[in-house]
Order: sequence, then C-alpha cells, then structure tokens
Amino acid sequence: MANLEVYRQYIKNLLEQHASTVWDNRIQAQIIFDTEHDHYQLFYVGWREQDRIYGTVLHVDIINEKIWIQQDGTEVGIANELVELGVPKEDIVLGFQLPSVRKYTDFAVS
Repeated sequence: MANLEVYRQYIKNLLEQHASTVWDNRIQAQIIFDTEHDHYQLFYVGWREQDRIYGTVLHVDIINEKIWIQQDGTEVGIANELVELGVPKEDIVLGFQLPSVRKYTDFAVS
C-alpha cells in the first residue's frame, strides 16, 4: 500500500512537469487527477490558426497496484521516467501495447 501512494505522487509530479513544457501559449495543458479511481491524464486544448488542438498526451492508470500507461505522447517515455525514479519495471505495464507483444518488452505483461 505504501508503494501506491508513492506511485500516485510520482505520476502527479511527472504530469505536472510535462504540463509546464507547453511550447505554444495558444494551447492549454490540462491535467486530470482522479485519485479515487486512480486515473491520471494530461491533454492539450486550444487553437492554432484554424486547427483545433485537442488530445491526450499522457494517460496513466493504477490497476491492481501496477502503473498502466494507456497513452504516452512524450519523447522520453513516462515509463523510462518512472524507472529513473525507482519504480521496478515489473510494476509498469505498457497498456498501449498489444497484450501479445508486452511479453517482449522489459515491462510487466499485466
């Protein structure tokens, strides 16, 4: 249970860091922290000329005390950032990968 609180804080901190790096002041970074259900998202909202900008950059869930990365639109990869913080790879699931492919990664299958 102690890891759960640590994982929540790591995810929050990383989403806040990524939100602070928006490169265009016409685009707003919005973060959603649903700590009751352990859903965490960073998405962009705005306009660039006539183009609507709206999309999820990061979506992370905690399921059965493991961190599930559902969407990762970052260059470095939030999984790598979590590992640097000390999260074991066996506690990270690349949910955006096909279940049949996950066994070939260094991370948890489920």
